[in-house]
Amino acid sequence: MIVRCLSLLWVGVLLASAHNGEGNNDNEDIPYLELAEPDEGYHGLIRENETLVEVRPTIRARGPLCSFLILNNKHHGEAPFEIMVIDENEARLRVRYPLNCEKRRNYKFDIAAVGCDGSYSNTVPVHITVTDVNEFAPIFSQAAYVRSVDEGKIYDEIVKVEATDRDCTPRYGDICKYEILTDKSQPFTINNEGVIRNTEPLDYEKSHNHILSVVAYDCGMMQSAPVMVTIKVNKPCRAGWKGIAERVDYAPGTGPLALFPAARLEACSSDERCPGVTRIQAAVTLQASRVGVACDRDTYTLQAQKSICGMESNTIDLLPSPGVGNEWTKSLKPDSGRDGEQMFEFDGESTSAVVPESLMKHTLGTTFSVSTWLRHAPPPDHDKHRKEHILCLADDHKMNRHHYALFVRNCRLILLLRRDFGEGDLNIFRPAEWRWKLPEVCDDEWHHYAVNVRFPNVELYVDGELYRALDGKGPEVIDDWPLHPAHGINTTLVVGACWQGTESDMKHHLHGWMAGLGVVEGEVQSPAALRCAARCREGLSLAPDLYLKSVSVEGDGASEVETLVRRVAYGDARSFPTPGRRNVHLDTTITCDNGRVIKARPAESYVMVLSPQTPTIMLNGSSDAARDYAHFRAGLPVFPDLEVKVLSRDRDSLREADTQKLDSCVVSVYPALNPDHEALALRGHSVLPASDIRATLTRDGVSLTGADTVYSYQKVLREIEYSNKKPAYYLNRVFKLTCSELNGRFTSNEYVQTLTVVHPRAAGDLHAQRPSGLADKLDAVVRDKSGEAAVAAQVPRAFAAHALHSIHSADMPTPRLLDIHHDNNNVALVIGAVCFGAVVVLIALGIARARAARHDATSRDSRATVARHRVPANDSEMAWDDSALTITVNPMDESAPKCGVSTNGAVACDSSDESCSDSDTDRHDSSDEEDEVIQGKQHKYRNISQLEWDNSTM
Repeated sequence: MIVRCLSLLWVGVLLASAHNGEGNNDNEDIPYLELAEPDEGYHGLIRENETLVEVRPTIRARGPLCSFLILNNKHHGEAPFEIMVIDENEARLRVRYPLNCEKRRNYKFDIAAVGCDGSYSNTVPVHITVTDVNEFAPIFSQAAYVRSVDEGKIYDEIVKVEATDRDCTPRYGDICKYEILTDKSQPFTINNEGVIRNTEPLDYEKSHNHILSVVAYDCGMMQSAPVMVTIKVNKPCRAGWKGIAERVDYAPGTGPLALFPAARLEACSSDERCPGVTRIQAAVTLQASRVGVACDRDTYTLQAQKSICGMESNTIDLLPSPGVGNEWTKSLKPDSGRDGEQMFEFDGESTSAVVPESLMKHTLGTTFSVSTWLRHAPPPDHDKHRKEHILCLADDHKMNRHHYALFVRNCRLILLLRRDFGEGDLNIFRPAEWRWKLPEVCDDEWHHYAVNVRFPNVELYVDGELYRALDGKGPEVIDDWPLHPAHGINTTLVVGACWQGTESDMKHHLHGWMAGLGVVEGEVQSPAALRCAARCREGLSLAPDLYLKSVSVEGDGASEVETLVRRVAYGDARSFPTPGRRNVHLDTTITCDNGRVIKARPAESYVMVLSPQTPTIMLNGSSDAARDYAHFRAGLPVFPDLEVKVLSRDRDSLREADTQKLDSCVVSVYPALNPDHEALALRGHSVLPASDIRATLTRDGVSLTGADTVYSYQKVLREIEYSNKKPAYYLNRVFKLTCSELNGRFTSNEYVQTLTVVHPRAAGDLHAQRPSGLADKLDAVVRDKSGEAAVAAQVPRAFAAHALHSIHSADMPTPRLLDIHHDNNNVALVIGAVCFGAVVVLIALGIARARAARHDATSRDSRATVARHRVPANDSEMAWDDSALTITVNPMDESAPKCGVSTNGAVACDSSDESCSDSDTDRHDSSDEEDEVIQGKQHKYRNISQLEWDNSTM
């Protein structure tokens, strides 16, 4: 009590002193704390594990200073701090013992400066905050957690774990994260609040218990010790199938295969929720995803289905495979991964094709049929007013008039058929639009649609069956006026879009897939043909030759349903089904005695169709045929002895397949035929109408299409004829043949047939293959030497400039030299002597003429003559040196008894004549030719008097 009173007295004295100091700040003998805002005081921070306090602003005093004094506040208790003076005006604050944030986080006290004479400064408050250190790890509220759950359910919360942290601040004292340390394959997850849930239904047979190791993290990421969480899986009595194989392998050609031979149904009839069973229904579904895969129908083209399904023969295919004659479909996007019929993707923005009017006329009349395969989904933007055209005929009138169209809008299939102004009264309403609301249009699955029109009656077939609405009502029919008359308009038929005349562009593009678009005018497709075209030749069945997409069975008890489900089989009647996976789904519904309906756990399986033994298409025959000009001009068969066979494997051996069909053969020739004198044709024109084969002949070859027997194709191929009106220009012609089955799925070997041109040659003529000019000259020389001129003259001349002895090269004539034997040496000497004499005569005549000209010129002008005939002494190169004068035989002359001066100045002579002349002797006299030769060479011989003649060469 005395101490407290003394303290209060002391505080009062200090306050009085401080008050006096504030009133007399100019007294330099009293200490004063320097602080801009004395009422706010000092603020300090200190961590739990530190001793010095970080104070802002720094504690400073003015005036004579000896120490600082801490004044404890009775409301805050004793402050565990002390002040150290580090120089005469500044001090620091430190703790006397370690602080604990968890016990006390804030301190408040006052300080004053004490002068050496015992005077005190003003007092200033100090606020200290103790900052936390992450020294404690989180601790779970329970040592372990155990929960029980039922199998087959997804829980939002199985169990919630909770942990706490003893640290004083939220930074280290709050829990920010929970984590499961167990294997990530466990089907559980935990959130930041500690809630554990399962990510997939639990199965008692897989695991009865799931043990998890869970840890917690505070916001400083300090990890706690793990806690064990045990989740027990109960085994409730739940209906479901057992003994269902996950995968069933199907070998093509083995017939129907039972899918669930060991199926067993657990109905849980003893469960209190279902004390008795009244009815059990089971449905087995073969899930389809795209045409030609899950629904493995015939993969022949539309043209082939005319004969297979009995479709109208004049059906026009508006989506043929791109190729020769079908260039207008090259802009479309076919399915590159197809195994069967060509399918085209339409992107809804730019994909479309304009049908040429040469393929199909634009008027349909009042009776026609349109059929197609279509896969369509709702528009991405869910625009109910968006039109997507399958087929559209529009004109270029400013009103954007559509004459007829088949399109999709708001999941409705709509047929538009506007009457022309010349068809009936313009003032009478007639049906112009038929609208069918179909769920199939927007289920993104493949379906077959066919519209048969016998105006005003219109029928729609979906997947081969006549469409009947569930409510028994027919389609919505809209009446309209006929089109108004317009002159000079052009119409455009488009697949996948519609032409807008005002914008000169395509609009209303289709977004989806389409295949097998066919139109027949004047007739409609029969229901049987449509069922055949859309029929799936694979499926589920309980009886032979019955293929269904789904099979439903029902019974009064589990045993009855089990018996029926075990009989459900999968089959594919095709010899070469498309290999791959087919998903099978089994749904079961149980009706209890108390009226409760229980959905049994669905069973999933799939059928893996194995790759079939592919057939081998073999093309055999002769590889080379040589014919003369007459055969080529008259026309000759390209494949006269061709044999076509289709072999299939029977166990370890190959046998010829009698029932196989081909659907395409292509004959190609390169380079392309020259239509001026080359042609390909079919000799037996009566062959084609009796078969289903169509032939297309172009410059590049022949294309045969249509599903028909191997014999029919072989017969037509043998009738292909090649003709050439100018065979002398060719060495040979090479033709390549390939055949295929199932629209290119199985392809034959490449058969190469070479037609060789046999060029005629003269009998006994050893050099008939030389060019005519050179051959004639050489033959003349040989005949003169050998005395065979009489025999050769009796044989007509024929040259084979391109005679072929090899497929890859033409034989060139063998080089030959003049055969000069010792028997002909005398003849050669005679020829040389005669020619040498002729040369001497020519030189003499030249000298005489030169001298005469010189004499005449001298008499007229002696000075000019002297200047003109002066030859420098050192100009020796102007002298004629005949030391290299030679005599050669020129075989290039047209007739043997000729000789002359060659281009290099040499003289060529023949022994059959005593005189020599130029190569033009046969057209001029001998004397005239000599004058011409002398005049032509006079400039060379005008200085003959100064030339030196070397008699040694004579």
